[in-house]
Amino acid sequence: MSLNSLSKEIHKNAVEHGWWDEERSFGEIIALCHSELSEALEEYRNNHIGEWFSCSVNAEKQCTRNFDCPNCLNGKPEGMAVEMADCIIRILDWCGKEGVDIDGVIHRKMEYNKTRPYRHGGKVL
Repeated sequence: MSLNSLSKEIHKNAVEHGWWDEERSFGEIIALCHSELSEALEEYRNNHIGEWFSCSVNAEKQCTRNFDCPNCLNGKPEGMAVEMADCIIRILDWCGKEGVDIDGVIHRKMEYNKTRPYRHGGKVL
């Protein structure tokens, strides 16, 4: 599936679930992306790398796949990878709303990045 198709599907789902009942500012979209990245950082700090499922019977148990435990079959996915995915979902939702050709934008940017010098800019954190 292309990112363009995925963005349309994600946006359709967001609309159907009421997330666009009121118009959102671009600043709000950015803040929501930031919040997902902050959640990813918290998962990293808690050593919850990747994806896991919280057990509905034993709160201390973390199943790495929801089929590892019969109590996790309908569980919400958690973890750093899931929060990173949430950020991508937020971005693709906005792309779907705005009709952005995200496939094209990403490919053009990747091609441009190939022309840049090694560690261009020299910036450090």
